[in-house]
Amino acid sequence: MKIKFLDLSKINNRYEPDLSNTVKRVIDSGRYLLGKETASFEEEYSTFIGSEHCVAVASGLDALRLIFRAYIELGSLTEGDEIIVPANTFIATILAITENRLTPVLIDPDINTYNIDPYKIEERISEKTKGILLVHLYGYTAMHPEIKRIIKKYKLKLIEDNAQAAGAVVLAQGKNEIKIHRTGSLGHAAGHSFYPSKNLGALGDGGAVTTNDSKLADVIRTIANYGSKTKYYNRFKGLNSRLDEIQAAILRIKLRGLDADNQRRREIAQYYLDNIKNPYIILPQTYESNRQTGKRNNVFKTICPASCALRLDHVWHLFVIRSPERERLQKYLSDNGIETIIHYPVPPHKQDAFIEWNHISLPVTEEIHKEVISIPISPVMSKADIKYVVTIINGFK
Repeated sequence: MKIKFLDLSKINNRYEPDLSNTVKRVIDSGRYLLGKETASFEEEYSTFIGSEHCVAVASGLDALRLIFRAYIELGSLTEGDEIIVPANTFIATILAITENRLTPVLIDPDINTYNIDPYKIEERISEKTKGILLVHLYGYTAMHPEIKRIIKKYKLKLIEDNAQAAGAVVLAQGKNEIKIHRTGSLGHAAGHSFYPSKNLGALGDGGAVTTNDSKLADVIRTIANYGSKTKYYNRFKGLNSRLDEIQAAILRIKLRGLDADNQRRREIAQYYLDNIKNPYIILPQTYESNRQTGKRNNVFKTICPASCALRLDHVWHLFVIRSPERERLQKYLSDNGIETIIHYPVPPHKQDAFIEWNHISLPVTEEIHKEVISIPISPVMSKADIKYVVTIINGFK
């Protein structure tokens, strides 16, 4: 068998002929930027996320960098302020901070979840700390009661990098009810990516900011349009970062199927967790609250006990396993027709782009980057595909 890591053609063909008809409709309209499709998508996506505002932009990186830039324009941040951020993340997360001349404070992750270790944050807070950039890496929800406590105690901004977790859910147990929140609505603002391989993917680049802060949304929208609200009159030294009408129209169609796609990812992840049994393979040790089975990954109990007020529904953008024999494992899987990708081979603090950090030791991050390998997971995989992946992995020696 041949198992693609992610079959984008198959994923997108499910939406035909709607996609082709929609693209033609936009072409025929003669309006390709800042039109009805973008406005409608912003409204629909903000409703989906549970935020008051959505500003569609050109990419996930732009979404994050615009949030920080807008906070600077509003006086909430100044050059040199520190932003707590996980060391284990895609480099775009860090670039959004450094591009705005803010200072990233890198925190090692929890080895069990790959997300930021909430109990390592408070010791790194200083007088210059003004925010936490929380990354829901691999589609695993990173929110934690300890982070909520720290944000409140130190009056910090909580910004979410939701690039990989569109549709993930946090269920908060209140006195008389369970409140459902999606990632992207947990903090003061969030950046989203619609890169084609994401759970909600466009047919090109795209991104968005969600927030309940009206002033922040207004400033972000203005900066993203050359710093202008009224054509040819510029309030800020802005930039050009806009989602085009064709991508907005495509995303409107695909948004309708996002919850179903995410549920299918959960089912595949649960099958992997239940059936991959190989002492040379380390499975992702995070919480999977499958509503049909109610199963927990046992390791999560040590992180958040049964009495914990938060339940997390991850969306499994990636299914990331670890092995000390990664190179041999990857070749073995390839030889058996299974395509894999490494997310990511080099951590940000060891990149040439940040040579000034190369001397820093972040042992958990470095261990993860040496061992992780992502195996196929997508809503178009068949039962035979999934069983084949499990069989082959279990045969690795």
